[in-house]
Amino acid sequence: MVQSSLLSLALLAVSVQAAPPDPRQQAECAVWQRELSFAQSVADHDARAFAEHLHADAAFGVSRKATVGRDAITAEWAGLIDGSALKLSWYPAVVTLGGDGRTAYSSGPALYEDPKTGEARLGRFGSVWQRGDDGVWRVLFDDGIPPQKADAAAVQRFHEGRRPQCPTA
Repeated sequence: MVQSSLLSLALLAVSVQAAPPDPRQQAECAVWQRELSFAQSVADHDARAFAEHLHADAAFGVSRKATVGRDAITAEWAGLIDGSALKLSWYPAVVTLGGDGRTAYSSGPALYEDPKTGEARLGRFGSVWQRGDDGVWRVLFDDGIPPQKADAAAVQRFHEGRRPQCPTA
């Protein structure tokens, strides 16, 4: 009887481990990785890679006077992308898939560092992603809250909070 129970527990453990991945979690993790890749495009000063993360008709700064279109956004962000205006870093803290399975929301902290003064400010971003017919996730809407001055401890917490892997992976 004990052997039978142990065998049943072992089979249950194997079946739980072998369960197919949840498509919702897979999509959220794909957006998580895409958000990290988007941030990396700025860290690498790669305007082409940055633009490839944008939907052709994306709108940035949507709570203000939005900048619309991939080319206009890339031009407006030139000083952030090349690092001359500010060093901008960010990462997702949360990603949620919408009901249609093609739309997702990501949000997290953003660190703005002035290359001339070294002053650091922390804010937050929120992005809406859309999966295209080609299966690629692209930013459709982006906005954030104005950054506030940050001390060294807050900057350290920002860096320590970055997770390179999706938390549900």
